Amino acid sequence: MKIEIPEQAKYIIKTITDAGYEAYVVGGCVRDSILGRTPEDWDITTSARPEQVKALFRRTIDTGIQHGTVTVMLEKQGFEVTTYRIDGKYEDNRHPSEVIFTPSLEEDLKRRDFTINAMAYSEETGLVDLFDGLGDIERKLVRCVGDPSERFDEDALRIMRAIRFSAQLGYTIEKGTGEAIRELASNLCNISAERIQVELVKLLTSDHPDNLRMAYDMGVTKVILPEFDVMMKTPQNHPHHQYNVGEHTLHSLLEIEPDKCLRLAMLLHDMGKPSTLATDAEGITHFRGHPFVSERIAREILRRLKFDNDTIQKVARLVRFHDYGNGVEPDLRIVRRAVSKMGEDIFLDFLKVKRADVLAQSLYQREEKLASIERWRELYQEICEKHQCVSLKTLAVTGSDLIAAGKQPGKELGELLNRLLELVLEHPEYNTKEILLEQAERAIEEKDRHSSS
Repeated sequence: MKIEIPEQAKYIIKTITDAGYEAYVVGGCVRDSILGRTPEDWDITTSARPEQVKALFRRTIDTGIQHGTVTVMLEKQGFEVTTYRIDGKYEDNRHPSEVIFTPSLEEDLKRRDFTINAMAYSEETGLVDLFDGLGDIERKLVRCVGDPSERFDEDALRIMRAIRFSAQLGYTIEKGTGEAIRELASNLCNISAERIQVELVKLLTSDHPDNLRMAYDMGVTKVILPEFDVMMKTPQNHPHHQYNVGEHTLHSLLEIEPDKCLRLAMLLHDMGKPSTLATDAEGITHFRGHPFVSERIAREILRRLKFDNDTIQKVARLVRFHDYGNGVEPDLRIVRRAVSKMGEDIFLDFLKVKRADVLAQSLYQREEKLASIERWRELYQEICEKHQCVSLKTLAVTGSDLIAAGKQPGKELGELLNRLLELVLEHPEYNTKEILLEQAERAIEEKDRHSSS
């Protein structure tokens, strides 16, 4: 087997081996190369110690020198070079208490998580595959190196990584590895929210986001996302639905593009349904007001998992508005008001969310629902083509214009701008500076009359 290694990585390996040490590309880059994928990074493992690596290259960064990792910089690109190592005892289900450097490649590969990630390669030696990672690639299997209980006990994040790799590659989790996940899933409570977030996003944006069902079956979501477990137990007995809330959510994830915010919105859009469940006399379930409850829960979950504020705000708005306009026959005025209400920046994503939601429901009125969503999109396109105003950003007057016309700055100025926007949403032809300044004058005169009467 031949793997095409980038010239810069080849240069690093040659420099190290010419100095009398061993060096290989290792891990994910080997796996991805075998799979015909383009590796994101080319990591190198070596028998040379960190100080010996540093002595061989002009520019290095001590990115993780306590763990044996030095980043070699070549023309603004960094390559991680890590010394063969044996990890000491893990005391927190995440970090080894000590790292012991070793001259043995086998010892280094033995400490890695899964067989498909425990292969090394050099042009001189070829593929080093001590644990049949190549066979597991052929079998489409995620299997731990050695005893899976030991691997997960060392680093509980590997539990999430197993499910994530299964989702990204479309692989099955090997039986013993799966049993160990079920046994040790509770150890995920020792893993930082930031690391859980990274793995969850990779899972959600994979080709198989519905592998979250596997995480549920194995007891993983019970630890990292207990709200999802409640959804999996919440029925939807209604003509518009064919799945329970959790299964509907899993199907909706498959109906939207693999964008982080869109997939998070689908994951969270119905989080409020369990707490708003009501059943009528005919046994039909209803979830009145659930979008607002879902938004609150979504914000709590995203903050708990340490997402950035921009992601939280965008996803929360998509969750709040995902049911907006249901059953409404739209026209230009209605769509202008909708865009103004939710924000022009998310409107097209809002339509994508609605479409995914519909495609994960029952077939009842599906064609009518999809046609309505398309009508919303066409009307929005017409609004854009006509350059109609939908926000203060495109209002023909600004606060500065009003101040220049003699209006006082402050809270009342903001209120006046919003009144003018309301007027333009109803009458887009009024969006000229001359008309709006005239309307502002009238509004002030009217207010003054009310105040004096």
